[in-house]
Amino acid sequence: MQFNRRFFLHKGALAVAGTASIPSFLVRSVLAQTAAAPGQRLVVIFQRGAADGLNVVVPYREKNYYKMRPTIAIPQNQVIDLDGFFGLHPSLAAFKPLYDQGHLAVVHAAGSPDMSRSHFDAQDYMETGTPGSKATTEGWLNRALQSEDLRHRQEHTAFRALALGAQVPLTLAGKVPAIALNNVNGFSIAGRGPTPSPAANAFEAMYAGSGDRIFHAAGDETFEAVKMLRAANPAQYTPASGVAYPNSDFGNSMKQIAQLLKSDLGVEAAFTDVTGWDTHQNQGSVNGQLANRLSDFSTAIAAFWRDLGDSAANVTVVTMSEFGRTARENGTGGTDHGHANAMFVLGANVKGGKVYGRWPGLENEQLNEGRDLALTTDFRQVLGEVVSRTLGAANLEMVFPGAGVSPTHWLRLT
Repeated sequence: MQFNRRFFLHKGALAVAGTASIPSFLVRSVLAQTAAAPGQRLVVIFQRGAADGLNVVVPYREKNYYKMRPTIAIPQNQVIDLDGFFGLHPSLAAFKPLYDQGHLAVVHAAGSPDMSRSHFDAQDYMETGTPGSKATTEGWLNRALQSEDLRHRQEHTAFRALALGAQVPLTLAGKVPAIALNNVNGFSIAGRGPTPSPAANAFEAMYAGSGDRIFHAAGDETFEAVKMLRAANPAQYTPASGVAYPNSDFGNSMKQIAQLLKSDLGVEAAFTDVTGWDTHQNQGSVNGQLANRLSDFSTAIAAFWRDLGDSAANVTVVTMSEFGRTARENGTGGTDHGHANAMFVLGANVKGGKVYGRWPGLENEQLNEGRDLALTTDFRQVLGEVVSRTLGAANLEMVFPGAGVSPTHWLRLT
């Protein structure tokens, strides 16, 4: 079977490590061979399945909101008020302190201008950053790292771009090497294990001619470091005092990202996703399917933020979902595929405590195609501002080709 570099980046054969804790001796082993200095880090969270932005960040002063959602609307007296017009779903209580502290910003009526209601197409368009084009093979986050390299020529560690999961997502596919961290025991280093895997052979071969000293000059020492990472006991990592992550896949992913960031392994961009947002039936209101998902979502992110401690000063988190859901509830107590949605941006350098974006309204004549929240903020403008401020990606035409992303259209949330 023939393997190539794009196969591993897109399909995720670069599964190097998983739930392992990274001890200080590994940090020294890796960073001793690099010139990378800790800087700004970006964490991207994809809510797969199309979250219902109208019940996540509730426009509780809109009368039509309650008319269109007679059984699933969030009652005004249970909304967590943000600014007198918008409020959070009560299951997002963990977000309120972050908002009040000025670290958490909300962007409403945001998303992709493409009108697809297909999960698969819409996710691909948002991950590539090229809505409507199926031909793009690179992810916007990988291109942002490429743009950074045009400005700052420096060496990077193997952990520069990583995803928590079984495979590297389309968001990180591209020329900049990215790794997926899932199951450390399932990876062996080429030529150094009893039965080296094809993925391990390709992993070493891909970096053999690289200018990155972590692989080119460090040689055996680097692969020994990866083996040490594999051998580390996941249970030995202890979050900061008082921090408790939810016992869920998403909670575990956020915990692992915190581990990696706090270990100073040279992570610049990290990605993870969380599923369970496709609420066609029995969505629920204050309680139920969506409420449970939001509780896990907000509690994990809030725990991550507290766990970082002083390291949070250099971290920005952005969330996104492929599209929103219909303004009206359907006949089975759920919502169908919609259009615009809500995004969250969290960071020490974020001008939080505010809901950004132009609100289009929920009167019948204001709805997109008579059924959805209308789009007023292209998600690429939000991401463009974030990657410019965090990664130093100056060539935004390279990151989001044809989108016209520029400071003149930014929301000034960072």
